[in-house]
Amino acid sequence: MEKQVDLLIIGAGAAGMSAALFAKLNGLDVLLCEKADQVGGTTATSGGTIWAPGSHLSVAAGVPDDIEQARVFLKSVVGERGGEHLRDAFLESSPKMIKDLDEKTTVKLNACLAHPDYVKNQPGEAFGGRALAPAEFDARVLGTDFKYVRPPRPEFMGLGGMMVNRSELNALLNPFSSGTNFMTTMKVVLPYFMSRLRYARGTRLVMGNALVGSLFYNLKQNNVPVWLDAPLQELIYENGKVVGAKINKNNQQIVVKARQGVVLATGGVGWNAQLRKKLFPQGLIADSLSPTSNTGDGLSFAQNIGAKIDPSVDSSVLYFPCSIHTHKNGYKAVWPHIILDRAKPGVIAVNADGRRFVNESDSYHDFCMAQIRSNKSKEKVVSYLICDETAIQKYGLGFVLPGAKKLDYFLREKYLFSANTLEDLATKVGIQAATLKQTVTRFNHLVEQGEDTDFGKGSGVMNRFNGDPDVKPNPCLGKLQKAPFYALPVVPMDCASSGGLTGDEFGRVLNQNNQVIQGLFACGNDLSSIFKGTYPGPGTTLGPGMVFAWRIAQFAAGKLKDDSNNHTNENLCEKSQTTQSQNFTQERKTA
Repeated sequence: MEKQVDLLIIGAGAAGMSAALFAKLNGLDVLLCEKADQVGGTTATSGGTIWAPGSHLSVAAGVPDDIEQARVFLKSVVGERGGEHLRDAFLESSPKMIKDLDEKTTVKLNACLAHPDYVKNQPGEAFGGRALAPAEFDARVLGTDFKYVRPPRPEFMGLGGMMVNRSELNALLNPFSSGTNFMTTMKVVLPYFMSRLRYARGTRLVMGNALVGSLFYNLKQNNVPVWLDAPLQELIYENGKVVGAKINKNNQQIVVKARQGVVLATGGVGWNAQLRKKLFPQGLIADSLSPTSNTGDGLSFAQNIGAKIDPSVDSSVLYFPCSIHTHKNGYKAVWPHIILDRAKPGVIAVNADGRRFVNESDSYHDFCMAQIRSNKSKEKVVSYLICDETAIQKYGLGFVLPGAKKLDYFLREKYLFSANTLEDLATKVGIQAATLKQTVTRFNHLVEQGEDTDFGKGSGVMNRFNGDPDVKPNPCLGKLQKAPFYALPVVPMDCASSGGLTGDEFGRVLNQNNQVIQGLFACGNDLSSIFKGTYPGPGTTLGPGMVFAWRIAQFAAGKLKDDSNNHTNENLCEKSQTTQSQNFTQERKTA
């Protein structure tokens, strides 16, 4: 069987769906193919935040963001790692993409009044306005197609299928502590039970699930065909150009010819063992936070026709520090330690030697990078969050929510450990006891000073934002002094891959000689990070993923033109970075 379209998109996460939607809005005949039986990919289980500098939404919300300030910030964060021409293209197109999304679709985003950039104390950093969050989405408009939206991880849905915003969590945990909390709880819970009369889970979608549901709805409204259970089998490469792909659908191989090209948006490395070995550092666990259907297909098939993989200089992985609770049926429930506990007073992180190694309130990615560096050459990278009774009661720790809910259960399950003395806790977990006690004594002394002069916990805007505003003078500092004490093992897990296919400013994939492979595009995690392995702020995977999806659609529709001089300069720029990238790759493998 054979089909012909203008643009064929492989992968239905936020980037792939955005590419399909923008291409359709530009008048192109589009087909979107997804390997899994649901749309959403990693986006569906994410926070859904989009890092998009300079949008009109930030102006409307009263927290205007400036593109030039974002440029200054990125220059400071990324430094001399290369790729500046790609970031310029991103900054130039970011406001345009958001404007098109807002005016031409029903996908709605809200500028966050307070969502600071992740790399602290940098020129040009923003406190609010630069990060955009998906508005709530009522999935009932999808009707029976709602079942095709990938749900969040089960551990992040309450009552068997209810989604909750971060701002609502405290109210739902303490519904009877105030009238406001009770009303908030009723506002969330009652509609949930009503929706469960017809649907397998709640239809009020928030965060990444809301973004996925809304994009999917707009694809349906614009009559974009979406093939599910339709994996890529092969790229069709003829006379130096990708002209289509072979797709498996209903146990038949269908040849899809694509006049303008094929867009790869399959989610990056994911569970692909070979690519993980090549691009990821030693000591990581084999599990990924990506859907199990994500096996690096885009990267693998592109490599088969000579595409170049960019190791992304600093890190080919973007990380969450995670704790894992394995259920008796073998299911691994994963808790990403993003905002609720690490930055809080009375919580520190140590390695097996009992020493602190990081500013615990830094971003999740930077926390893990420090974790990996400090566990260099070890077979498994693992560290421990340590807190006392006061902290766990007030803030929780991983699956143990504030108020120490289900603490006894998780102790019995050996998800975390407790003891009445630090020495006994260290012995139970396998940490050097004397050093741990010295570390806590030292930390308590720093708390008395009000400043962490060792690692700077609470020294940045984002640090303090995730602390406890009621604690003065430093909202991230509190003593560990009330027994029992607790230890929770955490490991770095990939939330996304940063290393991917080398591309140009139009999302076109480059070969080993840094020349364009005609007809082949990539966006999302299939395209190497424009931030070169750094993690500037919230949504720095979804932001570029959707912006480059927009640019690919504009280019395919003839609305963005290739300037051959710029492209020559880009090739020279890429070549000049090759040696540097190889050096970083070798250094990472050694680590």
